Amino acid sequence: MTDATNTPPQPSDVPPAPPAPSDAYPPAPPYSPPSAQAQPAFGEQQPGYPQPYAQPSYGQQFGQPAYGQQPYGQAAYGYAPARPNNVLAIISLVASIAGLTLVPFIGSIAGVITGHMSLKQLKTSGENGRGMALAGTIIGWIGSGFWLLLILIWVIAAIAFAAAVPSMVQYS
Repeated sequence: MTDATNTPPQPSDVPPAPPAPSDAYPPAPPYSPPSAQAQPAFGEQQPGYPQPYAQPSYGQQFGQPAYGQQPYGQAAYGYAPARPNNVLAIISLVASIAGLTLVPFIGSIAGVITGHMSLKQLKTSGENGRGMALAGTIIGWIGSGFWLLLILIWVIAAIAFAAAVPSMVQYS
């Protein structure tokens, strides 16, 4: 029988010790702040950094931006605001489409008139909507021409029918 006493493990059973930190990695340089003389006291705002989350500074009312800060809800990303669309261009396109479907001839005429007015305004106003104004004008002219041609065909057919009716009627 073997003696089960507390015997230390044999050296072959123990894994090798890890290398010392100085052997594996070079020593870290000592920490030094960038400029120890310009550091503000704890709790004071860093110079050159905005107040986080648009919080008011000491003695400042909420909603009033500090000097150099954007007011809450307004971001300064450098993008220009979007130019609005010309209202007459939108009306021209809608009226021209309605002139082809819902309000024949009258909608097309309204689309042509408002389209030309819109194109004149767009030269000076700087608004968006030139494509809508052109589309409304073109569709309006096409719709007006279609309805005028249709009316002309109806008139010619009515005249032809009226001229042919007396010859169809026989008097006995």
